[in-house]
Amino acid sequence: MTNRPLGAQISHMLKARGVDVIFGIPGVHNQEMYRGIEEAGIRHVLARHEQGAGFMADGYARASGQPGVVYVITGPGLCNIMTPMGQAYSDSVPMLVISSCLDETSARRGQLHQMKDQRAAAETVCDWSEEARSAEAAYGLIDRALAEFETSRPRPKHLQVPIALLEAPADDAPARPELADLPSIPPSAVEVVAERLLAANRPLFVFGGGAAQGDAAAASVLRKAGSGSFTSYAGRGIVPKDDPLHFGAALARPTSAEVFAKADLVICVGTDLAEVDLWRDALGQDCAAVIVNRDPEVLAAAAPGDLGIAADAAAWLAALDARLDTRSEASKWTAQEVADWRARWRAEVEAERPGILPVADALRACLPQDTMIFSDMTQFAYSAKEVWPMDRPGHWHHPFGFGTLGYATPAAIGGAVARPGLPSMAIIGDYGFHYTMQELGVAVELGLPLPIVLWDNGKLGEIEASMVSAQIAPNAVVARNPDFCKLAEAFGARAARPESLNAMQDAVRAAFDADGPTLIHLNAELLG
Repeated sequence: MTNRPLGAQISHMLKARGVDVIFGIPGVHNQEMYRGIEEAGIRHVLARHEQGAGFMADGYARASGQPGVVYVITGPGLCNIMTPMGQAYSDSVPMLVISSCLDETSARRGQLHQMKDQRAAAETVCDWSEEARSAEAAYGLIDRALAEFETSRPRPKHLQVPIALLEAPADDAPARPELADLPSIPPSAVEVVAERLLAANRPLFVFGGGAAQGDAAAASVLRKAGSGSFTSYAGRGIVPKDDPLHFGAALARPTSAEVFAKADLVICVGTDLAEVDLWRDALGQDCAAVIVNRDPEVLAAAAPGDLGIAADAAAWLAALDARLDTRSEASKWTAQEVADWRARWRAEVEAERPGILPVADALRACLPQDTMIFSDMTQFAYSAKEVWPMDRPGHWHHPFGFGTLGYATPAAIGGAVARPGLPSMAIIGDYGFHYTMQELGVAVELGLPLPIVLWDNGKLGEIEASMVSAQIAPNAVVARNPDFCKLAEAFGARAARPESLNAMQDAVRAAFDADGPTLIHLNAELLG
């Protein structure tokens, strides 16, 4: 046993649990947590703001499949990371935030970084927020978080440790308890669906991000059943892009309800069908649905007559695939019918936001294989994610749900850290870039070959359009922008301002080969 301050022991424990990278910012209140980082052999990525650290951890987790871990200080450090915690909560991202906290707050006021109730504040945007009052409690809560990431819906957790406890000597953390395998899928949870599926004339699957690990089984099930399919935005790539019966990520198109009205069986796998998936109250089917999800809250919200199955999506798809035989007759869906719908929806997207799709098509054509994309709340991403075909799941990450601006740049940095040697790219709007532009310095510091594609329409374009639609005179939607290229160069990054699609493609290719980040400033008017 080794006796060290608890702050150092926490880093050693995390390393023993497989954590290789920690994002964060040190301060006088959490400096004890930094005592053991280098000794434990953990890489630390210094963000410029705790919001950036949180988004980096989010991107790292999405890219690696491992929890993103962050160290922050008491008070403002925790407040600054609450936005990324809320984003991670809405998108089911495993993030562990460890902060310091004051030793006593009830009888003493005016302390540095003091909050009325720091733990409770954090709990509003994460799965749970707890305070450890002993070394044993700190170790137990860390293991609880890691176990829950593996066995239940992954969502962010917050652990706070009093400063005096971080400074106090503590023994090593105990060995990690072994986790048993998740329960196998009961035959009844597969048999009833297999029978319904083979008997249906127009079955439709809907795959969400929770089914990403089951893409191979999903493709096989669709082929055997002759089923049509949709994905949520987060589920893109689960269905092969050349599947002739795949309707795409068009759930939010209002007329997709007409397609669901034709279905005689709907099976939703690994998706919440939240407001940001549909932008309407229901899919639109008249038949019963099957809901496969590991979250009991989602199952409890199913409509009367629907069948809810509590299961891991990938495991359930594998079990269904093993049970399913190829149907003897083709379903009533036709490739031409699907192609017509997809063409109609693409035309709608182009009409709603003119000029974006040709740029998106040119951008997609020049990307290297296996590029992982991190996008922001920007009109370019809103349009592209509806029609951009993905050849694999889990390779386009967007701030769904919570809808935070400034996500893309730091998240792409975290993703690039998680996948050294593999291509990563950020897509962000001019206004969103302002939120976390300082993290460009981190990408320069790390020498990341990261293209940051900045779509500049000189305004909050989506908000302006919404105001006009609501018959509100557009107000406060235009802000003065800097010279983005000079700004990037001031950080030590490269910059390009292409004025044609060919020039844009050349700039993107060069950015992937560079020894640091490149800001690629796309002026909407010049490219339009």
